[in-house]
Amino acid sequence: MRRLVATLIVAALCAALSLAQPSKYKPLPPFEMPADIEVRKADIFSEGTRMSAEVFTAKVNAGKKLPTIIMAHGWGGVAASLRREAVEFAKAGYLVITFDYRGWGKSDSRVILTHPAPAEKSNYRFTAEVQELREIVDPLEMIVDWQNAIHWAVGEPQVDGERLGLWGSSLSGGLVVAVAARDHRIKALHAQVPALDGRWTMAENDEQAKIYVTTKDSRAQTYSEATRRARGELGYPTPGAKAVGNLIGAPVRFKFANYIPVDEIQWAPQCAMQFVIAEKEELLDNRVNGITAYERAKGPKNLVTIPGIDHYGIYYVLEARNQSNNLAIAWFDRYLKGADKR
Repeated sequence: MRRLVATLIVAALCAALSLAQPSKYKPLPPFEMPADIEVRKADIFSEGTRMSAEVFTAKVNAGKKLPTIIMAHGWGGVAASLRREAVEFAKAGYLVITFDYRGWGKSDSRVILTHPAPAEKSNYRFTAEVQELREIVDPLEMIVDWQNAIHWAVGEPQVDGERLGLWGSSLSGGLVVAVAARDHRIKALHAQVPALDGRWTMAENDEQAKIYVTTKDSRAQTYSEATRRARGELGYPTPGAKAVGNLIGAPVRFKFANYIPVDEIQWAPQCAMQFVIAEKEELLDNRVNGITAYERAKGPKNLVTIPGIDHYGIYYVLEARNQSNNLAIAWFDRYLKGADKR
């Protein structure tokens, strides 16, 4: 019991710090929910685990069937950080759904056994001690969470299942591409400062390390961790771990080796894709990620570079954040509302 309580306390603290603000940026102005926006909480089940979600609509659109935008954050982010964007999109006439991945924010966690299952079970049920998997960055599991958020959304009376859009940022800017390649109900997406290539975990020389903005021994570390975990010698990372720079949440490195939405983008010709990149991006190579994705996209596409900002500027420089939001609204208006909707 003490272990569970301690885990929950750590998880809560880490959730509060998930989008830790770089010291170079000033705090954002306080945000208050406008009176003309309706917000309600919802539960989405992904592989049997509850994910926490919020649904935003303008009160003037109560009861109307609406084009819908689904949103989730990237590495270390939580849905609570997306309320500014969700409100702007709701004011623009959309139903907006934000959610936390399993093991993040206010969502429940996947669990693993800490001891072998008993031999005797009753109707496939048994009592066991388990460990939560919290604040682990696993892009393949996150794709599953996105897919289940979509499945949940199309069951909502106000959601127009023929007009679905996705919004992603950083890691989730790649996740939305991976999801659009798997679900052709997605008609448009907006990906800002997107990370679309997980092969940084497989770099093995100086040239590859430079391309993927990582270290040259990444491949050795990835294989070593995967072998030790498969042999029961290595557990999952603890909540709040920082294994890559100052990013909160340690990755399951071998899962990233199998996460390459920049190569899968050709499978989503039905989806109009907009990519917004930072001119001074420092966490990833724009050429390998957003630019290559733009070049390979088969449907309607747009690429915008916001001058003068780095990766985190898209969150903490209000002019840049507002520019990206306005670009997203214009893109969704065109392909979810307008004559160009697909």
